[in-house]
Formats: sequence, C-alpha cells, structure tokens
Amino acid sequence: MTQLDDATTAVPAPEGFDQATAQFRRELTAHCYRMTGSVYDAEDMVQETYLRAWKAFDDFEGRSSVRTWLYRIATNVCLTGLERKGRRPLPTGLGMPDSGATDELVTADEVPWLQPMPDVMVDVANVDPAEVVGNRDAIRLAFVAALQHLPPRQRAVLVLRDVLRWSAKETAQALDTTVAAVNSALQRAHAQLAEKQLTEGTVEDELTPELEQMLDRYTAAFWAKDTQALATMLAADAVWEMPPFTGWYQGPETIGELIQHNCPGGPQDMPMIRTTANGQPAFGLYMRTPDGDFVPFQLQVLQIVGGLVQHVVAFFDLSRDDVPVGPDAQPHAGASELFRTFGLPERLPASYVGG
Repeated sequence: MTQLDDATTAVPAPEGFDQATAQFRRELTAHCYRMTGSVYDAEDMVQETYLRAWKAFDDFEGRSSVRTWLYRIATNVCLTGLERKGRRPLPTGLGMPDSGATDELVTADEVPWLQPMPDVMVDVANVDPAEVVGNRDAIRLAFVAALQHLPPRQRAVLVLRDVLRWSAKETAQALDTTVAAVNSALQRAHAQLAEKQLTEGTVEDELTPELEQMLDRYTAAFWAKDTQALATMLAADAVWEMPPFTGWYQGPETIGELIQHNCPGGPQDMPMIRTTANGQPAFGLYMRTPDGDFVPFQLQVLQIVGGLVQHVVAFFDLSRDDVPVGPDAQPHAGASELFRTFGLPERLPASYVGG
C-alpha cells in the first residue's frame, strides 16, 4: 500500500508502482527544489508528483523511461505551483548595495526567501551518475539563487537542458511546446543570467585536511567570539547575508564588525554543530540563553573558494515569532522547524562545550 494522502491510503497501489518509482524520490526532490527554492514546497510537489503518477500508472505505456515520465510530471507540477508564488531571492538578489556593519538591521518578513536544502534529502550516491548529471553541483545555493531570477518556464528549460541534459525535443515534449520555443527560452535564460552576472559559482568539492582544519578554526572563532581570527579565514571580497534581513555585507572587516556588534552572544555563548546543505559545509549555530543552555540561532551555509570562506548565508528560522539579533537580544527556547529539518538538536545542555 502506498501512503500518498488520506484519500488514497485505503486503496492498493497499482502493481509494480512502488518498485518502479521509489528510487527516484530524492533526485525529484532536488529537481523540485531547483525549481522552487524551497525545501518545503519541493516536498509538497514531489508528493503531488507521486500522487499523479500513482493515479496514472496503469495507463503508462512505456514510451519513455519511468524516470523521464516522473520528471515530466514533476516539472509541470512545479510550473503550476509557481503560478501562485513569487521568486525566492537572497538579500544579494534584491538589487541593493552592500550595507555597513552598523547600519540598522531591517527585516522583510513578507519576502519568500530562498531556503537551504539538507544534503540527506537529495543524496543520490546510490543512483547511476550518468542519469543524474550535475545533480549535486546544481543544488548549490549560488546556482539555485541564480535560477530564481528566471521566469518559471525559462527556469524549467534551463534545468531540463543544462542540468538533466535532456534534448530540445525531450524538453519540448515535457513542456508541451516546440523545439524552437525551447531553444529560444534557453538562449534567453543564458542571456539573462550572463547579464546579471549570475552563475553557479565555484565551490570546493573536496574538503582536504587543510580545509577541515580551517573549518575547525572557524567554529572555534565563534565559540570564542574572536572576530579577528574569523577575519583570517574570510576572502578579501567575502560576502555575508542573513535572511530575513535585507542587508548584505562584504569584506572581512565589515563582517567581523557586524558579528561583534550584532550577535547577542559573547565568548563561549555560540557553539556550532556541523551539517551539510546544498552540497556545501554548513553549521547549526546555537546561542546561550539566560538559563545557561543553548537554543538554535541560525544555520550557516558556507561557500569555500581557494581555501577561504567566500560566502556565508546565515539562515534564521522564519517559523519563529521573532529573530533575536542585536546586542541586547535575548535568545529563547522553542521549536525550530529549520533545525528540525536538518536533524539538528532543538536544545543543547549548559554543559555543552563548542569550539
């Protein structure tokens, strides 16, 4: 029995459905995430994809592979869903200049911000790499953020053609359009990304022992709140952004000053737990409460280039009622949907030692 929704749990799945389709769930989640920029929307759209496939499986004639068929369904589910949703930017995508470290922090709670994706949800290590070309590289934050600047159909064409390596004919069939229209959309997508200087970006794929040591120093710097040590690990043009705040910050000195004056914690107040997001190193950063224990504060996703931290996106949990930032802010306990999504603890004991 396939548990797709309340309406179908009492109905047996079509014969062979689970065996034919289950192996594609994670890569379809990655596909829907690229299209939507939201881990939660991606989950919903994969669920809708499997529901539609479940209903139509008996009529599937095998003119394409099951995988291609599922991708076609998923792409159109995403396009329908995106008709009702705006793009999901990062602060750097709002078109504003970089901010000063002491500028007022302004939130934009109405913006549907880009969300990070846990690697575990889109792990395709056990799938034939020839069938998932670029799957991991194409969930990098920089690439997904760039996709958000494209209209949904151009986004779909670029993903199908450049990431999945579908032919123009296959893409046209999936989107119920012509080869000429697909080629035109792809050309416009490439032109728009080039005009805005938006690319996938360069990310260090292999974390060497030297980079692992640097990441250890990075967590130690936050535990000690040593912004001078932190600055030595940042590239000269490093960027720091932290949705839902609209500002973004550039350069080690500015970033260090921002952390020094706007992080409410002091030395030994900010432990980190390592995770991975979007194929990149990530850390759940916790903040000490007045009771002495630690609660979720922000999830940092790092881009490393040339042995230095080039870009940090520090995601705050938008399911919380407030965002505790500023020298006088008081971190508070409570459920963290973001940390739960990444399988991170919702609280650390006062005895926990970070760094």
